[in-house]
Amino acid sequence: MNRLSTERRARIIGCLVEGNSLRSTARMTDTAINTVVKLLVDVGQACAEYQNQALRNLKCKRLQCDEIWSFCYAKAKNVPEDKKGQFGYGDVWTWTGICADSKLVPSWLIGDRTLETASIFMEDLSSRFSHRVQLTTDGHKAYLEAVEGAFGADIDYAMLVKIYGESSEQKVEKRYSPAKFTGSKVEVVAGNPDRKHISTSYAERQNLTMRMSMRRLTRLTNGFSKKVENLAHAVSLHFMYYNFGRIHKTLRVTPTMEAGISDHVWSLEEIAGLLD
Repeated sequence: MNRLSTERRARIIGCLVEGNSLRSTARMTDTAINTVVKLLVDVGQACAEYQNQALRNLKCKRLQCDEIWSFCYAKAKNVPEDKKGQFGYGDVWTWTGICADSKLVPSWLIGDRTLETASIFMEDLSSRFSHRVQLTTDGHKAYLEAVEGAFGADIDYAMLVKIYGESSEQKVEKRYSPAKFTGSKVEVVAGNPDRKHISTSYAERQNLTMRMSMRRLTRLTNGFSKKVENLAHAVSLHFMYYNFGRIHKTLRVTPTMEAGISDHVWSLEEIAGLLD
C-alpha cells in the first residue's frame, strides 16, 4: 500500500465505513478495485489487532449480546455440492457484544451458530473485564453452556426470549414480511440481574447499524461477501470506526471516549495510520 498516500487511504476507508460497496468505492475514489480490496484486507487486519489490545480491562457493567445473519459466496440453498458443509459458503453469523451504557462493542466473532463458536465468543468477551457484569442474550440455547463455561458463577445473566406469531398476510408474503412479535419472557439463568436492565434492544439496534454501514450485510443486493475472510476484515474496520471514529448521536462522543479508552475522536487518517 506504499503507493497510496494517507489522504487517499482515508478517502477509501471513509467510503467503505459509510456503506459503499468495493466497486462503488473504486469508482468514487478513482482507484483500481484490486487496490481497494488490498487496502480493506490490510487495514482490517490492523484494526482487529489494535482493538484486540486496546479493548481490555473495561469498566462496562451491563452487556447485551446477539448474532446477525449474513451469507458468503451464495445462499445456503445455492451452494454447490462440492462446497456444502464448508465454513464460508452459505450462512455466516456475526456475534456481537455491546455495552448498554457506553455503546462500546468490545468483542465480535465471525462464525457459524454452534455451541463451539458461542464458547469462543464468550471466552473472548469475558477476558475483557476484570469485574462482575450483567449480561442479557436472546433465547439461543448455545448461550447457556457458553456463558457458564466463560464466566462461571461470576455473572448476573438473563435471557430475553421473544415470542413470534404469524398473521394471514405474512403467510402470503412470507418471503419479505417479518414474523409478528407477540410477547417476550425473561428467564434468569445465573446470579441476580437487575430486571429493569434485562434487554437486548441496544444489541438489536447495533445489528441495524451494521446492515446500514456495511454493504455486505445489506439484504436483497449483490453486495454480499464472496470470501468470508473479507467479511471479517470489513467487520473489523466497521467496529474500529464505530468505536473510535464515529460520534454517537445520544452520547455526543464516541463509545471509546464514553468508556474512558480514548480522549478524542479518531480521524480517518488516524485509522489509515494503523497500517504504518
